Amino acid sequence: MYDVVVIGAGIAGTFIARELTKYDLKIVLIDKDTDISNGTTKANSAIVHAGYDAKDRTLKGLLNAKGNAMYDKACTELDVPFKRIGSFVIATNEEEMESVRDLYDRGLKNNIPNMKILTQEEVREMEPNLNKDILGALYAPTAGIVSPWELAVALAENAGDNGCEIKLETEVTNIKKLDDKFVIDTDNGQIEAKYVFNCAGVYADKISEMVGEKTFEIIPTRGQYNILDKSVGSLVNHVIFQAPTKAGKGVLVAPTVHGNLLVGPDAEGLDDKEALETTTNGISFIREKSKKTTDKIDFRKTITSFSGLRAKPSTGDFIIEESKDASGFINVAGIESPGLSAAPAIAEYAIDIFKNINPELRENKEFNPNRKHIIRFMELSDEEKAEIIKKDSRYGTIICRCENITEGEIVDCINRNAGGKTVDAIKRRVRPGMGRCQGGFCGPRVMEILARELKEDIKNIVKDSRKSYILTEETKQA
Repeated sequence: MYDVVVIGAGIAGTFIARELTKYDLKIVLIDKDTDISNGTTKANSAIVHAGYDAKDRTLKGLLNAKGNAMYDKACTELDVPFKRIGSFVIATNEEEMESVRDLYDRGLKNNIPNMKILTQEEVREMEPNLNKDILGALYAPTAGIVSPWELAVALAENAGDNGCEIKLETEVTNIKKLDDKFVIDTDNGQIEAKYVFNCAGVYADKISEMVGEKTFEIIPTRGQYNILDKSVGSLVNHVIFQAPTKAGKGVLVAPTVHGNLLVGPDAEGLDDKEALETTTNGISFIREKSKKTTDKIDFRKTITSFSGLRAKPSTGDFIIEESKDASGFINVAGIESPGLSAAPAIAEYAIDIFKNINPELRENKEFNPNRKHIIRFMELSDEEKAEIIKKDSRYGTIICRCENITEGEIVDCINRNAGGKTVDAIKRRVRPGMGRCQGGFCGPRVMEILARELKEDIKNIVKDSRKSYILTEETKQA
């Protein structure tokens, strides 16, 4: 019997789980997948938006600006890389300049600080690789970039360190509301809890309908991206958006927090909540549309393509409220863009609802907001490297040559709370397989380390889901 169950271990669910551990509660965070952040959180633009785009007097408008301001503290406490590099919204004609001015005015209503409308000359000075026909841009210096999956993992780890239990590969199949509790049937046993937070991403509507009438729908919207090699990661210095027009919002071009270049996404409404394929049409679309921003992107340097599903709500805004049909059941749904940017504030807003339901909450006086420090070996000085290797020789063995990741870093991320248990889980935590070869060289070594640390047969080590097996049998005897 738990006090609270949080369904969904994406960015919203992990922020909420961590926030809940500030109180004296028995909490469990559950997810149907093999890892934290395996849904929308692992496949999006990784942008912390300044907040000028969301309409004022909406939850998006209120929580984007507030959440943006909370990022520095959260990422410092959790030892997660975050950079405030600022964003541009570029315009190539007078109609688009009018759109830029509208966004500026909306930003003023949302209290976004230090925005500026740049002239053509100012744009060229700050971003020399953009196309010369760009007339001007909206500049918002508070926009940033982050690694969303690393942040979600850090949040889950810190929640776990503060007492939250984590159950992965636990898919909800039914929920019954009894007088004073919820009985949650899963494919990994039954869970009972007094309160439920529904943070189930594209499945949040289906989870909500298990306890009440259908009040909203989540439309899965696929967006496709290209990631380019670090050799072209400095092509732009800021997040570059295209001015929205009647034809849509266009695509973005942006550096990533780890030094790659990101181009995308398109937007395709679908019926299938598992449609994660990339398509020729989708990738061709983003490449063609990116030329409006700059014609200097060398797509021959693409190292991978991916797609993600946004949880687009039928209401047009975030849905953060107690169910009208089941007291104690709180929906945190429709967390599409700017959901990542707003996530810290979404958690605070949701917890305020929970406090109103449960006003006798007691503070957890042992709560520690700080995550155990991550050793990023290649960022250390030579003296620091030598000292680390002296303590643990595994930091002297390079496993991933593209990203220069050591065995020590991989072992550490396996053995933490919410530690990685699959090849892709290790990739998301410490980046082996994120470089040019995409795991071609380091993949087998990562599998060996996982099998050793988890005391598993190497044939049981999978890429991501349990269905994504890699090895089936030995090809030769020793």
